[in-house]
Order: sequence, then structure tokens, then C-alpha cells
Amino acid sequence: ALLEWVKKEIGYADQEQFLAVYLNTKNHIISYKNLFTGTLNTSIVHPREIFKWAVYFSAAKIICIHNHPSGDCAPSLQDKKLTSILVEAGELMGIPIIDHLIVGGDNHYSIFHDSA
Repeated sequence: ALLEWVKKEIGYADQEQFLAVYLNTKNHIISYKNLFTGTLNTSIVHPREIFKWAVYFSAAKIICIHNHPSGDCAPSLQDKKLTSILVEAGELMGIPIIDHLIVGGDNHYSIFHDSA
């Protein structure tokens, strides 16, 4: 259900969008935030904003999601680097990132599971 919603929400956007979905301990969605809007092929994402809202919502876990307007959901080198930074920050904060999804049109890719 989350994937279907997010594909409709940002899958066809013509600019990169970055969402954080905040979960409780039972993996139920508490809230979400569309935190960053970028250009056609880039978005500046800062961990501070992602985790600020995680603390505000008392989230136990986070799923990060962003779109690729091209429709090609293969992660870029920057996507992989960002994921590593966010995972490390999550470990320090005690609020793990449990997935980072990329959507584009009706396609999706999980960086954590290396699959569509």
C-alpha cells in the first residue's frame, strides 16, 4: 500500500522529491514529510532535517523514499552514498533507516534489498 501511494504521490513528478516516512515500533506509519524538492536529476538532502522530524514524531524507524523523474530507478552513486550517511546517522540517533526506496513512474527499487 505504501509503494502504491508513493508512486502516485511522487512517481511522476518532474522534479526530484525526497520523502521520509516515520514509523512506530510496530512499523505503522505515524507521519511522513516531503522534505526536499530538487531539480530534474538532483536533490540536496540533509540528515538533520530527516532526523529532526523523527524526534518530533517520536519515530522508532524511518523509510526514505525519493523519485527519479527519468523513470530509471537504478540508484546513482550519490543515492548509495546518501543512504550510507543516513544509515550511520540513524545508528547514532537510535532511529534506524529500514529502507530507501526509489520510485519512477510505476517502477521502484529498494537500495536495501537490491531489487525492484
